[in-house]
Amino acid sequence: MLQIEHEFTLPVGLLGEDGILHRDGTMRLATAADEILPLADVRVQRNPAYLSVVLLSRVVTRLGGVETITPKTIEGLFAADLAHLQALYNEVNAVDEAGGAGAACAHCGEEVRTGQERLGESGAIPSNAFGTR
Repeated sequence: MLQIEHEFTLPVGLLGEDGILHRDGTMRLATAADEILPLADVRVQRNPAYLSVVLLSRVVTRLGGVETITPKTIEGLFAADLAHLQALYNEVNAVDEAGGAGAACAHCGEEVRTGQERLGESGAIPSNAFGTR
């Protein structure tokens, strides 16, 4: 069964202006637009690592009592929370490595796996954009 939204709890939490720590939230599955449109953002063009900030701001739909999630909201996260959301994004949007359709190359006959792109290879969050490999 397809699960569109995923609940999460941040390890530390976003410290709001009111001093409240916001830890519980929801992330939805990414759409093609979520992965493509941030590439036109001037901040991403200047600094490709900013892609994760813009992309997460699009797919995190709720974070405690924060009314609107923006790139500035994601910038305010502690490093542990950012890493947690990046890992969750990759987990919920990943293509099943064991699955995917297979096909044979018409020229050499070698098996070609389709639908196996990792996030970042299709324009989404590259693993090195998170400072990990």
